[in-house]
Amino acid sequence: MRRSIAATAVAMGMALSVMSVATSSATDGGKSTPDTSAGQDLAARQAGQALSRAQDILSGKADNGTAKRVEATLALRDLFVSLPSLDTTQRQQAHRALARPTDGASDPNGDGYAVPAVRKCKGSFCMHWVTSTADAPPSKAWVMKNLKTMNQVWHLEVGKLNYRKPVKDRHRGGNKKFDVYLKELGSEGLYGYCAPEYRKPGTKWLASGYCVLDNDFAQAQYGAPPVQSLRVTAAHEFFHAIQFGYDYHEDPWFMEATATWMEERFADGVNDNRQYLPYGQVKQPGSSLDVFNPQGFNQYGNWPFFEFLSSHFGKNTVHQIWNKAGASYGLPNQSSMKAVSSVLRHHGGLKGVFARYAAGNTAPGSSYPEGKSWPSATIAKHWHLTQARKKAGAAFTINHLSSRNALVNPTASLKKKSWMLRVVVNGPSRKAAPAAYIIVKRKHGHSIKRAVHLNKKGHGKAKVPFSSKKVKGVTITLANASTRYNCWERTYYSCQGRPKDQGSKYHLTVVAFKHKR
Repeated sequence: MRRSIAATAVAMGMALSVMSVATSSATDGGKSTPDTSAGQDLAARQAGQALSRAQDILSGKADNGTAKRVEATLALRDLFVSLPSLDTTQRQQAHRALARPTDGASDPNGDGYAVPAVRKCKGSFCMHWVTSTADAPPSKAWVMKNLKTMNQVWHLEVGKLNYRKPVKDRHRGGNKKFDVYLKELGSEGLYGYCAPEYRKPGTKWLASGYCVLDNDFAQAQYGAPPVQSLRVTAAHEFFHAIQFGYDYHEDPWFMEATATWMEERFADGVNDNRQYLPYGQVKQPGSSLDVFNPQGFNQYGNWPFFEFLSSHFGKNTVHQIWNKAGASYGLPNQSSMKAVSSVLRHHGGLKGVFARYAAGNTAPGSSYPEGKSWPSATIAKHWHLTQARKKAGAAFTINHLSSRNALVNPTASLKKKSWMLRVVVNGPSRKAAPAAYIIVKRKHGHSIKRAVHLNKKGHGKAKVPFSSKKVKGVTITLANASTRYNCWERTYYSCQGRPKDQGSKYHLTVVAFKHKR
């Protein structure tokens, strides 16, 4: 489940999602880490940590005293992946942690119902709840509201957007329909969660699952009207259940960013996901797009990357990426950034798209449908050029899949129409995927947007209008669009890889000059 900015959860929430198993994800062609004795010992330790983390979350212990909302979905995913590395006793405990609420007393973590449950099935779902104890929902009408909402989510995500149906659960809830359980979760710091349950026969990384939602989403606990909390949680969590049917061990930043993006598709008017924008690249461009931060919110805050793709290339673009990442049915089984790169080849390539996206974050009002209400990317360097000071420059160090911005303003002394700005970029070689993009914000009319062509050495020049009479300012975005990794090194990046082009060096020079006619 996504985090709330209202209170920060314990640092290690979901941290194990890239660290928890001895055998790596089957993404990117099914490569795996060496099965050494040291690797097995490490996997056993990490599996034990995954078990402890899941138990703490479900029992409400994963709270630092100030936090009220913590993670569960990917923590349970990590535990499911770690099952082969647990000993017999630990594996029994893990199965109890992964158990459904209707397993009751067999769940020692306190996540099971204490009394028998009832259910109501309609459409594609069965809703399960109890009529007494603290887990009981406030009314039958609220149960039906949940059931209706879940069917609306299915209609959108599976019906209109054409994502796969979740993997069938062997009639575990009583029939073939997808099961959702209502339970009091607010005291445990959760909105809801979904858990993988059974690996699909004949596959390695596909699994069935079930979901649990809070029983009432009381505004006093969640800070929003109950229906709003229900809608964003239903859209987000059910998309995780869909993801389990593509590759349940896919890169965690990708799983969370696209689930948060899905909230916008279903509950556009709620805008709950805006709370994460200050932590993603819309505000913090220097943080890598694909990093998963167990102590922060950037993976949720980077949902605008997929909003940018869907706004410019169509909503089906994200679906195409998941089809590339899928681990069965003849799909390519690629890691997250390789899947993104594969799809963007049809749209000019990742390097160019990423540069446009990064530059667009300096002016979100003209880059996203609702961007006027968003923060904008930080400016690393800001210069005011005059006739006395026509030149400025700076060096930048930029990590992979991140960017830095410079803003140049003409002063009143540069008001003649003949004033221009020369932009000179010296970046790393082409193999490191450097890019640069310019936005000229004019006082009247649309902005001028253009890429700076960089040669094989990463060097390039461009000139743009710079008269203070017509130009408010010029923003130059330097981007490191590299997706080169040494994969399976248990990092927090795509393919658990170590980026090859981290900390690339760039130098930017800007010069005001008079254009000679």
